[in-house]
Amino acid sequence: MEHYKILIVEDDKEIGAGVAIYLRNQGYQVFQAYNGQEGLRLLEREEIHLAIVDVMMPVMDGITMTMKLREQYDFPVIMLTAKSEEIDKVTGLNIGADDYVTKPFAPMELVARVNSQLRRYAKYLALMGKERSEHVYTVGGLELNEETVQVSVDGVPVRMTPLEFRILALLIKNPGRVYSADEIYERVWNERAVNTDTIMVHVRKIREKIEVNPKEPKYLKVVWGVGYKIEKQ
Repeated sequence: MEHYKILIVEDDKEIGAGVAIYLRNQGYQVFQAYNGQEGLRLLEREEIHLAIVDVMMPVMDGITMTMKLREQYDFPVIMLTAKSEEIDKVTGLNIGADDYVTKPFAPMELVARVNSQLRRYAKYLALMGKERSEHVYTVGGLELNEETVQVSVDGVPVRMTPLEFRILALLIKNPGRVYSADEIYERVWNERAVNTDTIMVHVRKIREKIEVNPKEPKYLKVVWGVGYKIEKQ
């Protein structure tokens, strides 16, 4: 659990400190903020895996903070509410909170909720990683996603024609392997290679889109007299 980082956003310092002690005893790394604005600033500096957020706080309340963090983050959020704030529980769940605990609460009840949410989150991350790895191929800063049919270089999307995409997909799936023009033609066009000059044209266009300097390519290399390959990074 040492790798999990938990953010407590609670303006009552006594409650926040008490919760922090219990969580640290469980092996979690704990960060504290005292209003929603401070909490959001902390999220920019630290990779947080779960947030415990009080509803009623000065400067920025917990509902507003949760709405804002949900624009960027998908980690679990547990809201702390007073018994009189029943409407806020519903609002909190509607705007993206995963669970809520009513004050006053037993610290171990909150710890149990934290453990439960983190177990779910870990499964979600593992599933997303598996789905992503099955469809996404990455070499250095070059990324090709077969599911979304998208290519990006250093995070910047690159527009490709269907044929360019299929040629690049063939090469990036086996980085370092050299494919002859005939092989590329037969695999991409699904017919016997008769005129492979078109491959050279497509490769040049792909290079213009994915290379910083197409004349000195980093990714798509020519092996003279043999064929083309995506260079291992």
